[in-house]
Amino acid sequence: MDKLLPRLPFAEWIDAGVDWLVVTFGALFDGIADFLKGIVEGSVEWLDMVPSILLAVLFALLAWFISTRRIALFTLIGLLFIDYLGYWHPMLQMLALVLTSVFFALVIGIPVGIWGSQQATARKIINPILDLMQTMPAFVYLLPAIFFFNIGVVPGVVASVIFSMPPTIRLTMLGIQQVPKDLIEATEAFGSTTWQRLSKVQIPLAKPTIMAGVNQSIMLALSMVVIASMVGAPGLGQKVYQAVTQLKTGVGFETGLSIVIVAIILDRITQHAGKKKQGGTTL
Repeated sequence: MDKLLPRLPFAEWIDAGVDWLVVTFGALFDGIADFLKGIVEGSVEWLDMVPSILLAVLFALLAWFISTRRIALFTLIGLLFIDYLGYWHPMLQMLALVLTSVFFALVIGIPVGIWGSQQATARKIINPILDLMQTMPAFVYLLPAIFFFNIGVVPGVVASVIFSMPPTIRLTMLGIQQVPKDLIEATEAFGSTTWQRLSKVQIPLAKPTIMAGVNQSIMLALSMVVIASMVGAPGLGQKVYQAVTQLKTGVGFETGLSIVIVAIILDRITQHAGKKKQGGTTL
């Protein structure tokens, strides 16, 4: 039976748009790729210069300073366990990829969230985009990333940034909007500017909510590790992918457990960072 309406060539339009972007901005994409690759590989090389035991101790001390002794002890034992299994270098590669992705997600996401919290018109633009980003299958992000940046660690970073950004934006907007109205009115009565109100009242009071967004962004970036390995991203995700394709159950369990340990460490540290007591707020 013939269709009443002709097929909409939406896919062809997207392909044409992607081809135009690649041809027009190819040099820009190459520069971004070199920049991101340099950050990730440079981070791994720098971390590899430190002995694994010493680095595990340093991470444990950082966890103790930010959170609790129990988390610090778990961090030390967990990282030494990963080293004992022989996955220290892949773990560092995964950690560099995740932290780089989260860093750029925060650099972009927090200012966008602040902007959305101050402008109703901005929220009307941002919220539908976030809905699209959060409902889009994670695999879809890899397709344009491959076209723009080829295979390797860079498309993994780009896809992770896009995939992990929405919680930071949403919770930044939510945290700032939840600041009591009477405090806002008090700052306005004292003649504070918008920046003074944000920096001295709204953002400090919204910090726990913003840190919850950071926590969720880290977890989403970690969830992209295995998916990003399909386009050549290194790390523990690549080991999991190889184990699945080669039906190596033991290796898959070991690498999966290593990812879980890293996820728990990052999750607990960021949770406690968001629960730190806030000092007094001055106008």
